[in-house]
Formats: sequence, structure tokens, C-alpha cells
Amino acid sequence: MSRKVALTTIDNPYDPFTQFDEWFAFDEIKSYCSCSLLARIANTSSDLNFEQTNEVIENAIDRIVNNLNPFGIYKKVIKEN
Repeated sequence: MSRKVALTTIDNPYDPFTQFDEWFAFDEIKSYCSCSLLARIANTSSDLNFEQTNEVIENAIDRIVNNLNPFGIYKKVIKEN
């Protein structure tokens, strides 16, 4: 079984997996810029395979949620396939 993870905020009513456009619009309107934050923290590379890239992204999400979240707005969501 595989899984996907995403960074979101506690007040975003949209599912980042199935309603990405709405989720992204809400996130940007609120000036959270979650995608940009994740891109700055995750050290991805074209040299990484799919599993490695997903691991780097999940580690970056964990870092944001646990260490770079002074107002407690960010959270990690998981979708099992």
C-alpha cells in the first residue's frame, strides 16, 4: 500500500489531493504560501528517484509542522492508496 502526504493549514476546507485548485487558491488568498514554503525547505533533486523524492518531501513537511510552525497553522495530511 502506498501513501501520499501533503502540507496544509488547519483552516483550509479543501482537500489538497482531490481539490488542489481550490485548496491552492485558499492557501494563497490567506498568504500562507504552503507550496512555496515546502519548496524552500525540501531539498529535492532530479537525481532522486520517486521514493527518495517523496521521503525528502515528507521529511520537509515534518520539519515545517514540528519546528517551523510557531502559530500552529500547518499540519500534515496523509492519504492511503
